[in-house]
Amino acid sequence: MLYPQNNGSRTLVDLSGIWEFRFQEDEAWQRIAVPASYNDQSPDPRFRAKAGTVVYRTRIAVPAAWRGMRWFLCFDGVAHNARVLLNGTEIGSHRGGFLPFEIELTGRLAPGETGVLEVEADNRINHSTLPIGVEGGNAFFGSDNPGIPSVEAGKRLQQERGINLPAFDFFNYTGIQRPVRLCAVPAEYIRDLTLTPRISGEVDWRVETEGTGDIRIEILDADGKPVAEGRGAQGSLRVPEPRLWEPWPGTPYLYTARVTFGEDCYELPFGIREVRIEGARFLINGKPFHFHGPCKHEDSAFHGRGLDPCLNMTDVNLYHWMHANCFRTSHYPYAEEMYQLCDREGIVIVDETPAVGMWAAEDYGWGLGDYHAQVLRDMIARDKNHPCVVAWSLGNEPGTDTFARKAYEYWHPLYELAHREDPQSRPVTLVGCQNDYTKDETIPTMDLVLINRYYGWYNLSGDLEAAKYAFRMELDWWEKLGKPVVLSEYGADTVAGLHGAVAEMFTEEYQVAFYEAMSECLDERAFVVGEMPWNFADFATCQGPMRAGGNRKGLFTRDRRPKMAAHYFRKRWEEMDRRAD
Repeated sequence: MLYPQNNGSRTLVDLSGIWEFRFQEDEAWQRIAVPASYNDQSPDPRFRAKAGTVVYRTRIAVPAAWRGMRWFLCFDGVAHNARVLLNGTEIGSHRGGFLPFEIELTGRLAPGETGVLEVEADNRINHSTLPIGVEGGNAFFGSDNPGIPSVEAGKRLQQERGINLPAFDFFNYTGIQRPVRLCAVPAEYIRDLTLTPRISGEVDWRVETEGTGDIRIEILDADGKPVAEGRGAQGSLRVPEPRLWEPWPGTPYLYTARVTFGEDCYELPFGIREVRIEGARFLINGKPFHFHGPCKHEDSAFHGRGLDPCLNMTDVNLYHWMHANCFRTSHYPYAEEMYQLCDREGIVIVDETPAVGMWAAEDYGWGLGDYHAQVLRDMIARDKNHPCVVAWSLGNEPGTDTFARKAYEYWHPLYELAHREDPQSRPVTLVGCQNDYTKDETIPTMDLVLINRYYGWYNLSGDLEAAKYAFRMELDWWEKLGKPVVLSEYGADTVAGLHGAVAEMFTEEYQVAFYEAMSECLDERAFVVGEMPWNFADFATCQGPMRAGGNRKGLFTRDRRPKMAAHYFRKRWEEMDRRAD
């Protein structure tokens, strides 16, 4: 599914704005902003705590000028499951909250006609959804004292009341969180385009169409000048003297592939670059690449997880300010607008599915595999042409040690699927949690090893000498594997403005001391090819005894004010870039 485009042959109507909204049929409609999470748009506690279906409504009109074309409803993301109705009749549905889907309206609503569009959004999460959730209890913040009769009775009451909590440490923001558009294309149109570039200048292409006819592809340079062309549904062409897409602070040069088919035309920016692993090195365009940049969330005040182009631009500029060159889409695919921005700005992305919270053995027995595979296919199909995407992450922090063989049998087919589905065969990873790595049969089999470790925070708390000792012992074990390793999460909750003469937990001084200790260990190991602090900015979580106003591990506050640690990494990564030059 190509990103919606407005050009000489295609047109779209953005349905963003104020819609109507309600929790159940027997209540009055109220107003809601789209796109945005609905959770923070009202002080009514149901907005924050609702587990189940809500309904959005708006009126849509098909322009009379669209006669002779085909038109679609294009949704970029409705969390977590969606059911779509037009004038009271169901016309489509979608499972999953972080990837796009479309519903054809041709023949359902004629040019010049209006209709009532309703979208039911269901935010319930359980052991058969991605991400994982539970009914009753608190899956992330501990066991709720199992076995105590009164506690067990309270958990049963929670289940009866429909309490639905995440098995992950970020708020379950939901609703129509990304744009909705009416999109028109010619009756015979370009359905998909796949590009596979190589640093030699060779570019393989494949075009999928609705209808038959002549297909032409042109490659335009950054100034819009044609530099190569080809014909047919697939083939290979050569860009002379190719300029490569280089990660920041290099030049992320972008070409444009212009495809014409009958009356249709589509233009796709892309970069010429290659990614591969050689021994314990991660190479971009044949040169060693070191990942350094904090992981992040789609999270902000008011919008929640809703698309916010201003916030995206602000965040990328703060990455540049820190001399950061990457992030991981923890823990779900982000809105495609962010990938487009990172293509232009040279920020490297590790692209991750929403498979988070899979800690328990039963998570491998709920029939998730087929659905997880479909999510992975859809993510690769959407993001395959983005030069900023250099690796696929199958998921975050699953339990892979206690039931090691069962975990391997679940994850390895997904690893193989990612390589089959991606025409560029990017490296594939699975982000490991802090478990018994010596019993893990899955994480060591990945192309690129990503591990989340919290020595000095969740374990050996406050004792950084013990933390360094333990971390070095583990790194000794990973070094024998002979693969590139990235420390993909590590951090300390820090209350902005809390200071101490002694660096103790929760102070800004301790956050810096923690990162200095971990950096000392990382800098000793050539096979460590990256560091991704957790997290870029403070973010919202559900209520729990470990969280006061959310997760405070950010290098920045939620409103993007830098803590001392942001300045620490700015200096560290600037020196790192200088040494690389």
